[in-house]
Amino acid sequence: MMKPLYYISALCLLASCSLSQQDATPLHIKANIYPDFSEVTMPCNIAAPTFIVRDSLHQLTDLQAVFQKGERTVIVDNEGEEGFCISLNDWYELTQSAGDITITIQGYDGEKWVEYDPFKIAISTDTIDSYLSYRLIEPGYEIWNEMGIFQRNLETYDEKAILTNKANDGGCMNCHSFCNRDASTMSLHLRKNNSGTYIVKNGKTEKISPSPAFVYPSWHPGGRYIAYSQNDTKQMFHTTDINRIEVFDYRSDIIVYDTESGETLSCPLIHSPLAFETFPSWSADGKSLYYCSADSVEIPAAYDKAHYSLCRISFDETTGKFGDKVDTIYSARAHGGSISFPRESPDGKWIMYTHHEYGNFSIWHKEADLWMQSTNLEDNPSIMKLESPRSDSYHTWSSTGKWVVFSSRREDGLYTRPFIMHWDGKKFSKPSPIPQSKPLHDKKLLKSYNIPEFTTNAFSEWESLRNAIK
Repeated sequence: MMKPLYYISALCLLASCSLSQQDATPLHIKANIYPDFSEVTMPCNIAAPTFIVRDSLHQLTDLQAVFQKGERTVIVDNEGEEGFCISLNDWYELTQSAGDITITIQGYDGEKWVEYDPFKIAISTDTIDSYLSYRLIEPGYEIWNEMGIFQRNLETYDEKAILTNKANDGGCMNCHSFCNRDASTMSLHLRKNNSGTYIVKNGKTEKISPSPAFVYPSWHPGGRYIAYSQNDTKQMFHTTDINRIEVFDYRSDIIVYDTESGETLSCPLIHSPLAFETFPSWSADGKSLYYCSADSVEIPAAYDKAHYSLCRISFDETTGKFGDKVDTIYSARAHGGSISFPRESPDGKWIMYTHHEYGNFSIWHKEADLWMQSTNLEDNPSIMKLESPRSDSYHTWSSTGKWVVFSSRREDGLYTRPFIMHWDGKKFSKPSPIPQSKPLHDKKLLKSYNIPEFTTNAFSEWESLRNAIK
């Protein structure tokens, strides 16, 4: 039995070694590749992109992808549905320095070798945080009894569950958040059995059971405080509207939890019956708290009249006191639209948020886009609009401020998937999908990636967290 297998292996090895760049006739068309990695910018420490060619016009055989950078050339064979999968070793040899990797796809049309127009992937020496955490969940409301919080090593394809909802008998789990992108300091909320907010810090896990629940957390950079909102959230399902599902709040307020004293802090300016306040987010220096606020309207009758402005209030970490005035960063009253998910850049110069027509739950709004402006109100800043054909929503900055990850339904309108883009201080690069070991991985997964969060290290507090949930 071993002898035939040996011969087959040897033939495969010879075939792979026989790959060579061909003198091919240009087709003068772009290859339709999936995922779309053409003309994107990628960090030097991210795993290799894999992709397939979708072309019903040219029935080519012996497809191969030629990766070139400087004097280094790597030729990768096509593996059918598995597509082109360059090895991690070969990829990292190509990404050791900044510059463009040129990829040319060649094939045989029965008479001669032909090739598509080459495309480029720009490699940046700005590294990306090594890990990305997210919730995997079905993208609708019918089935949600299988979900979990997972962590992916972006330098490889390795993914590991932080926690699945087997721990709470199929209940919902959400709102995972990390302090300073440190996976050992986390907040997580569980519903159904073992419901409550769990705080992992200093190797221990504390469970608190507030009423109403603490959601949409944001860790103060000092590590002592966590800002939450308390929301009375409901869903509504449209029959004719382009946005299938509407999520809205009957009421919402902002509170801050002190992890050392166990006390909650707030003030009337962010905890008012006359407004809906939600989505708190600390500034990079911890001296201000951003949040979204809308005038209180009748819900659900006037759900599409709820327009959230972006606001900011000062905070003194030493005393735990808030300021006595609120700055409006973006006024929905003056400019229209609605704001959610504010995130300040690590250098404190920029504030990115999601802009949509109304309401606060932009994930199901097809018109939702990422916008960004200066944090300095005296700059009278123009707004940078990163427009997309389908909803872009949740987003976070990397620790260096050179990368942003965001969830988007731009591929098919149904599933949110993570994309990254590079920020050079003036403009963003074309968004790039997160590379997977196989190009159709996410298509076959049939789950949405929810709340992508960078961390610089791997989660390691499984025992503490799971013991607290029992």
